[in-house]
Amino acid sequence: MTAIELDGVRKEFGDVAALRGVDMTVEDGEVFGFLGPNGAGKTTTIDILLDFVRPSSGTATVLGMDAQADSRAIRERTGVLPEGFDIYDRLTGRQHIEFVAEAKDADPDADALLDRVGLDHEDATRKAGGYSKGMKQRLVLAMALIGDPDLLILDEPSTGLDPNGARRMREIVREERERGATVFFSSHILGQVEAVCDRVAILQDGEVVAIDDIDGLREAAEAGTTLTVELASPVDDLEDAVGGVAGVESVAVDGSTVTVGCAEDAKMDVLSAIEDAGGTVENFETEAASLDDLFAAYTEGES
Repeated sequence: MTAIELDGVRKEFGDVAALRGVDMTVEDGEVFGFLGPNGAGKTTTIDILLDFVRPSSGTATVLGMDAQADSRAIRERTGVLPEGFDIYDRLTGRQHIEFVAEAKDADPDADALLDRVGLDHEDATRKAGGYSKGMKQRLVLAMALIGDPDLLILDEPSTGLDPNGARRMREIVREERERGATVFFSSHILGQVEAVCDRVAILQDGEVVAIDDIDGLREAAEAGTTLTVELASPVDDLEDAVGGVAGVESVAVDGSTVTVGCAEDAKMDVLSAIEDAGGTVENFETEAASLDDLFAAYTEGES
């Protein structure tokens, strides 16, 4: 069973087309990254999945059910950490857990759940109005985990978190995948997505412009590799020698260090060109294009 399926989903707000025929499938049990610049339509897509707005056309299926006709049943099996959430300032952290647990007819260990997200016993008994932004983010994540949902929808889950909190969040995402849950992970922090997601979709101007795992996105975007070569000593005219190699896009020489942007299959030709030019290679390392690079390639029309 697929966890999420969008088929030709369009959404217009007056004369503005927020989504332009989105087709997307999220497999059961995967961590799926959902990326796009501001205004691309990410929030509108999530709102359609949760039946907060209705599509102008097309269909949305969540956990095998129609997102509009079966929205209540879907929410019973879904945990959500929304962007721009509200909490109740006068309730303690534990009371928030108890409130949601009652609504979901669940019986979690509130203190254990809060501890899992990094809130201790003292935090649990404090009113949430005195929480920092990061503590509020942890609390809402704990609320999303109540009842061991089949689907987690996390919209900017690392907002306000310090590095330790962000690391704990990533650990929880991996644990939920191991439990068998599907995680739909929307974030503008690309390193977070790259660290945990099995596949990634990139949304641009209301359309899915790419969907694949990171390696597949690199291949489709023809994203190159950065090759850094350390020489025994500097060599004259290396820019010309290396720049003439097929597949080389850029060359920078700083003393005995040569940095080359090139296609993956051009690396050995670059090393040969350096040696032919009189260079002695002491060490080299390669770095594949990051998700940041790929995101820029797809959203800036460079692919």
